[in-house]
Amino acid sequence: MPTKKKIERLKIGDLELTSRLIVGTGKYADFQVMKDALIASGTEMVTVAIRRVDLSKLGSGECLLDFVPKNIHLLPNTAGCYTADEAVRTARLAREACGTSLVKLEVIGDQKTLLPDVVGTLEACQLLVKEGFTVMPYTSEDPIVAKKLEDAGAAVVMPLASPIGSGRGVINPYNVYFILEAVNVPVIVDAGVGTASDAAIAMELGVDGLLINTGIAQAKEPVKMASAMKLAVEAGRLAYLAGRIPKKLYGSASSPLEGLVE
Repeated sequence: MPTKKKIERLKIGDLELTSRLIVGTGKYADFQVMKDALIASGTEMVTVAIRRVDLSKLGSGECLLDFVPKNIHLLPNTAGCYTADEAVRTARLAREACGTSLVKLEVIGDQKTLLPDVVGTLEACQLLVKEGFTVMPYTSEDPIVAKKLEDAGAAVVMPLASPIGSGRGVINPYNVYFILEAVNVPVIVDAGVGTASDAAIAMELGVDGLLINTGIAQAKEPVKMASAMKLAVEAGRLAYLAGRIPKKLYGSASSPLEGLVE
């Protein structure tokens, strides 16, 4: 198991974050529930699908961005893009609209599974890095692709835990280990975390953070789930730093048998 990355703060480009939980802003029942969940999660960064935000309503109280607390960093994403060119154009629009060079890069390869097009993602990453973006690419759980994205200049790599919105948790932990060994940039697990136990398990693998949207937004009580995810991320990180005991085939007594009085 990898043992590096035992830093106390999450560094993304020029940003240093105390919270290791990034939260999405889609799929909530309404903007007020979203705002309450963001506050409960303790997050310092939220993703915004810029193509799905009506910027003409900004400041009216009817725009999603009006409900994002001012102390939270915006992370525009290229959700809904299926080609590298489309993702690059969307990232440029997001930079102008949100005043940030941060971008969560998504190039989707399949409409049914929502799995990433890793070739298109790599191409878009290379172009955006050249234009000065801090690129955070959503990718498959493939260590070779992760390394290529790091070499292309990605600030972090964001392998999926399982398909977007599936809530299945980390289905391939071994590849997460391989990615942690392969790259030196932060590894943030993105997509598929459904509940607090999923979040804790992912953090115990040694990843640097999580991005969660559906697992919070579509819970029966999103605000409570946001609090649960916050605690799970903190507990999972602490457990990773503490170091778990080895798994054994047979039991081992908690108290030594030697010296017992007959």
